[in-house]
Amino acid sequence: MNKDMSRNLKANQKEELTDNGSESGSTTVEYAIGALAAAGFAMLLMVVLKSGFVQHLLEGIIEKALTL
Repeated sequence: MNKDMSRNLKANQKEELTDNGSESGSTTVEYAIGALAAAGFAMLLMVVLKSGFVQHLLEGIIEKALTL
């Protein structure tokens, strides 16, 4: 019985080492999704920062800082 368990364990370990499975390339896809999300967030940030209200606030902050 001990030999059977040892044989099964070795077979499972060999399977794990050689099994690429359906997840091969998933890391690349995760990086791509992260990059797209970052680009979308950057685009949204640019739209907000270019709005007149935010530009006016930033100009006020800069003027206040320069007059100190």
